[in-house]
Amino acid sequence: MRFDVITLFPDLFGPFLTQGINRRAFENKQVEVVLWNLRDYADGNYRRVDDRPFGGGPGMVMMAEPLVRCLAAVRAARAEPVAQQAPVVLFSPIGQTLDHSAVQTWSESTGAVLVCGRYEGIDQRFVDQCVDLQISLGDFVLSGGEIAAIALLDAVARLQPGVLNDAGSHQQDSFNPALDGLLDCPHYTRPEVWQHNATEHRVPDVLMSGNHERIARFRRDASLQTTALRRPDVLAQVREAGHLSRQDEAVLARLG
Repeated sequence: MRFDVITLFPDLFGPFLTQGINRRAFENKQVEVVLWNLRDYADGNYRRVDDRPFGGGPGMVMMAEPLVRCLAAVRAARAEPVAQQAPVVLFSPIGQTLDHSAVQTWSESTGAVLVCGRYEGIDQRFVDQCVDLQISLGDFVLSGGEIAAIALLDAVARLQPGVLNDAGSHQQDSFNPALDGLLDCPHYTRPEVWQHNATEHRVPDVLMSGNHERIARFRRDASLQTTALRRPDVLAQVREAGHLSRQDEAVLARLG
């Protein structure tokens, strides 16, 4: 798959693409990322890409023309038939919130053109004419779309075969269908007894038992408890989808 990223700050992506375990996906082109500097498509000595908003107000607005020129260059480089052109995605607070289901879909796609906005926003005419989908990370505002683009690329990359050391690692992620959409359970590692604030903190005995059935039930119960306490809205969705067994419901009933 290929993601073309239109941005004013391509250097922000360098460390992300070359560090950490997900770099495997980018190095072997499982997830190809092509960076496009928007200023290369602007006019004048200063390569200006923004101007004051009509109607007044604070801040600046990104102009449509440099964006459409850059998009045209992306389209030419991708050389896709019109009917198969990659969607254009704009990261925006008004967009659809990115979740695991959307990430899973993107991880199985052929990619997209990612537009990273800056300043007060983008000329709405470009959005209306060229953008297919808007995506948000949540109900807050970032300085630009680069962090959101990196978040999407990171989430997609880790789902590619062979990227994680253990192929089953992402199956235990929060929100994954393998967990029926529940939050992940707590995890523990060595030492078995950890000293902190003059108190011994032990790993739960069941995890040391070697009884895989009991361990699986312990982790399921812990996921149920964590989801009920931290994200009751997610638990409601899991229940509505019919993913809770009678034993699950009994565990939740004991929580009160």
